[in-house]
Parts: sequence; structure tokens; C-alpha cells
Amino acid sequence: MNIKELYSLWMEKADAEYKTELSAISDEKEINDRFYRCLEFGTAGLRGVLGAGTNRMNTHVVRQATKALSDYILSINEGKTVCIAYDSRRMSREFAHFSALVLCKNGITVYLFPSLRPVPMLSFAVRYMNAQAGIVITASHNPPEYNGYKVYWSDGGQITPDRCIPISDLIEKTDMFAVESMTEAEAREKGLLIDMPSEVDEAYYTYTMSLSVSQLSQKDKGNVNIVYTPLHGSGLIPVTTVLDRMGYNNVYVVKEQEKPDGDFPTVKAPNPENTENFDLAIKLAKAQNADIVLGTDPDSDRVGVCVRTDDGYRALTGNQIGAILAYYILSAAKQEGKLPDDAYIVRSIVSTPLCDEICAYFGVEMRKVLTGFRYIAEQIEKGKGNFMFGFEESYGYLAGTSVRDKDAVLASMLCAEACCFYKKRGQTLIDCLHEIYDKFGAYAEKTLSFSVSGMDGMEKLSHFMDSQHKQPPKHIGGMEITSVTDYLQGVGDIPRANVVTYDIGENVHITLRPSGTEPKLKLYVAVKADTEREAQALINRICEVCSGFVKEHLGI
Repeated sequence: MNIKELYSLWMEKADAEYKTELSAISDEKEINDRFYRCLEFGTAGLRGVLGAGTNRMNTHVVRQATKALSDYILSINEGKTVCIAYDSRRMSREFAHFSALVLCKNGITVYLFPSLRPVPMLSFAVRYMNAQAGIVITASHNPPEYNGYKVYWSDGGQITPDRCIPISDLIEKTDMFAVESMTEAEAREKGLLIDMPSEVDEAYYTYTMSLSVSQLSQKDKGNVNIVYTPLHGSGLIPVTTVLDRMGYNNVYVVKEQEKPDGDFPTVKAPNPENTENFDLAIKLAKAQNADIVLGTDPDSDRVGVCVRTDDGYRALTGNQIGAILAYYILSAAKQEGKLPDDAYIVRSIVSTPLCDEICAYFGVEMRKVLTGFRYIAEQIEKGKGNFMFGFEESYGYLAGTSVRDKDAVLASMLCAEACCFYKKRGQTLIDCLHEIYDKFGAYAEKTLSFSVSGMDGMEKLSHFMDSQHKQPPKHIGGMEITSVTDYLQGVGDIPRANVVTYDIGENVHITLRPSGTEPKLKLYVAVKADTEREAQALINRICEVCSGFVKEHLGI
């Protein structure tokens, strides 16, 4: 169907609220943007702006995806149980219930969390309940107008391409206006819709606390002051529960950001990568003389960290947090004689190479995977070696094997523990970072994002990436590219991907990758120098050059 036909179909068959919304739009470009494509279902599920249209997140799109998932589950004749969780976003609870009732109509038992829960708790629940699949309604750290639909499989990780592709095909074959569901009363009466047992929460907390690395006294923990903000999301109860049970009793929550709120009224976008989102937390930290500030995003799979310094509070980057946690975990494990001979750490190809040097120092294997935590989950699922830690530069971290996605609840506990460990030695996490740089060299990393919009923008982005694969440049801003790694051609055991890395000498790495969930290009830069000052100056220069290169080719 073309855009006009789709618009007419929606005006005929969509729910009344969506008809009203569409009829109020007079801008033809707006109508085109809503119908020029369907939201793409990928390994990260669906994600888009809320509203009427095929290129929006709405009840019809959610029901269509859920019916396709139901058909896929039934086609493979395996278990017929699905766990569902949701965060604090607009329509998250409603989409979760709509999904549950479609599944129930198809004879699939649903365990639905009775209130909002983080992504890692859903991942844990899928494994704990021996479920076939899981769904989380969330758009992670995106602005408030977004929501999304993430699908997990029985291993607790996000679905892989071999499952994503047939589900996507089924979505295309499913009439979104003909999907049937069941009433909640009927679903509960038939035993198909069940509240998630509270024992799952308790099992998750117990498991998370078992991943503590160091033996620290209650006195040591009592000397640490922590400020925490859930940024209006799902992290409040699990993060504060774990910290309290672990003995970190001096935890101060930012009141203005404490309650779940899908409008995220105190921030533009609830992303812990944005340092301005910590303004309220830092104000409280100064009042409480806090050692560390922790902030989690709405689905509590990412955590940001600020550390007290002589000049105030310094926000750590995702790569710096990853390096500190890797160094701390391996140091503590070695110190206590608990570092296995077959230990390994996993990082994404766009995360800091500093961790490669840390692993080499401890004699630990470093495995590199594509961006997307499901690839880290795949390494765990293979069962080869002892998984110690995995991370992505985008503030996602994991230890242990019972959760198969980023876990900000666990990461918050580990950050608090590392803070306590180094404070006992008279140091801060910044001192730990300096210790790492002194051993391995000063690293700096930055991620640049370039957004495009509409059909023209997506076409420009596709054409740009095609050109990078077919005719990669020999120079960027006068700097010679000394080697090219084209992941579309295949690199070792890493699956083919629309990613390319340019090296300028041994100490500058530039990676280009289109986002898997949004219409944007991401550019990752990593540099190494003798000092932090030199590394920062170098990366600023490289980023300026790269920004000009991308903008020129994308016409933005």
C-alpha cells in the first residue's frame, strides 16, 4: 500500500483515539513520516515515537508484533510461557497488558510483573521461570515521546537474528487490525495471566548480592556516602534494596527524580550519559558530602557515575566506568585467589581498547563482539570459560551469568563496592583511573551522533555507509588512514555487520556504525596518549575533523 492508502485504512479501522489524532494533522510531511515505512523489528525489537501510524509505537503495532511472536512460539512446539515487564514510560503499562492478553488469546501463559521492573529483572525472570520468551516495554534512555518493545528468548538474552527474521516475516503477514485478544478477567480465570511471583524478586536480589567481589566490613561501608537518582524510572526499589541489604546505609535519593514519571519532568531525556541530568544529584551530593553519585535510566540497564574531587564532582564516561570495574573485579579476584585460569571479559568493538591491556596484565582473555548486549549474552551461553565481566561504552555492564543483559542494579552495587574498596585505601575512583592510566597509558574516547530524518535522510545514511564499504577514504582531514577493518566483509568469528573501523597509526581508532534502533549514524573515536591532557587534546582534534567529514557527506 502507498501512504494515502495506509492513511485511509487507519482512518477506517484504527481505534478512535488514533483516528482523532490523524484527522487533526494537516501537514502532509507529518502524514508521510507516519506512514512511509513500518517500524523495523530487529534484534532490539521495536522502538519509535508514540502515536498513530505504521512508523509509530501504538496499540495496533504492539498487538501485531505480539501476535507474530505468539505464532512463532507456537510454531516451534517448545514451552508456552512468556514473562512480561515494563518501565515508567508513557503507555508502558498499557502496552504490557495488551501484549499479555494477545498471548493469552493464543493459549500462551503469561507471567506479568504487577508493577514496573528493570530490564535485568525480566532477563533473570525468564531464566528463573523457565519461560520460552520475555517482553519488556521500554525505550531505554530515549526522550519521553518514545517507547519500545524488546523481546527476549529462553536464555534470558535478546533474540538473535535467526529468531528475529522469522518473527519479522510473521509481523509483515499479520493484519494489525485483525489481532484478537482476551479480556483480563477471562485470562486470569483460565490461569493464562498470572502475576509474577514475589519470590522472583527475592531470588534476583540474593543472586545480585552474591556477585560481590570484596570482603568489606560494615564499618567500611558505613564510611561511604552515596547519592542515587533513578531519573524517574524503574531503578528506585531494586537499587536501594540491594544497596541497603549490602550494608550501604548512607544512600540519599534525589527526591525530585524519585517517583516513576514517563514525562521525565526534570530532564530532556533520561540518559545517564548526559551529565546535566546529574545536576540535582550533585546538588544533593554536595549537601551530603557524598563520595559517589549513581544514576540509572528508566529501564535501569544503564548506570552513570560521578565522583567527588577537590573541585566538585566529575562524571565518568561509560568507558572509564567499564575500565574501573574490570580493573577492580580482576584485582580483587586475584588478591583473594579467586581468578580462574579460564577467566574472560567481553567488550563491544566500539568500547575502549584500554580493557584489552587490563586483561593482558592479569592474564585474562578479552573477547570482542559487535555492539548489542545479546552478543555478550551469546558468549556466556556458549559456556566456554569463566565469564567475569562484560560491558559496552554506552554505560552498560554485567557480571555473573543469571542475567543476560545490561544490569544497572548490579553495576550500582559494584560501583558502590569499588568506591568503598578504594576509600579504604585512602583513594577515590578517580585515583583508581589514574592508577590504570599510569600502568597502561592515558586513553580517551568519545561518541558522536548524527541524526537524519525522513526518507531522504535514511537514503543518505544508507548511501554514505555503502560508500565507506566500497571505497573507504585514504585520508580524513589530511590524516592518513593506515588500516581499515570492514565488518561487512567478516572479521574472525564476529558476524558480518554494517560497521567499519579506520585506524590512524596505532593510537587512533575511528568506527562508523548506523544505530540499530534510531535513524542516526554513530561515530566512535578512541585515542591513546602519554598523559590525560594529551589524550584529551588529541581526541578533540580528531572529533572535529571526523564531524566535518560526516556532515559533509550526509549533507547536514
